[in-house]
Amino acid sequence: MRKKIIAGNWKMNMTPSEAVELVNTLKPLVDNDEVDVVFCVPSIDIIPVVEAVKGSNIQVGAENMYFEEKGAYTGEISPAMLTDAGIKYVVLGHSERREYFAETSGTVNKKMLKAFEHGITPIMCCGESLEQREQGVTMDFIRQQVKVGFQGVTAEQAKTAVIAYEPIWAIGTGKTATTQQAQEVCKGIRECIAEIYDESVAEAIRIQYGGSVNAETAPDLFAQPDIDGGLVGGASLKPDFGKIVQYKQG
Repeated sequence: MRKKIIAGNWKMNMTPSEAVELVNTLKPLVDNDEVDVVFCVPSIDIIPVVEAVKGSNIQVGAENMYFEEKGAYTGEISPAMLTDAGIKYVVLGHSERREYFAETSGTVNKKMLKAFEHGITPIMCCGESLEQREQGVTMDFIRQQVKVGFQGVTAEQAKTAVIAYEPIWAIGTGKTATTQQAQEVCKGIRECIAEIYDESVAEAIRIQYGGSVNAETAPDLFAQPDIDGGLVGGASLKPDFGKIVQYKQG
């Protein structure tokens, strides 16, 4: 059985002092050894949050990372900086990065390879726009994102990766894909991984659903055979995130 992974993506929210306060509020609420709990935080919050989560079950992730070791890349953050600060995960290719900062599947692939090189687990995001869904090309588009993103990634590396399926039309809109829609796409992603590698890799890789996940929708979503947790946006900044992590008890 794949262990569920529930990650909060804080986006551009929380000053360092606010971040520590939020961690202290959430720590007792997300105490659940049955799931991997990850807080993906802005880079300026990483060091105080890593310190604040010590002694808890929470692991800390970054929201982005550059694919070079060091150099003249003003404003970027390197994988070595992240590992030295205690980072275990990194979100790569979020739709907001693709839309606002011109990231492509090719650059995401470079970041994927560099993350593995440094022992950081990538959470690679993929997802379609409303227009693409209405045109019936959802799986064509997502398969392309996955195939390019995993180019050059070994089978052993792929087994440890996380893929987050986030329909763009459901991020921050309050709309959620139906449980059936989410399961259907996550199943398609697993089938795509099986084509690239084999069934054992497809069975090992964890696939999250993201897009307005909340305490009410989490139990049904996480009960699906191909949904291994969630990448949670706005709800991860509130005490309600505890209810999502404790979804079995609700």
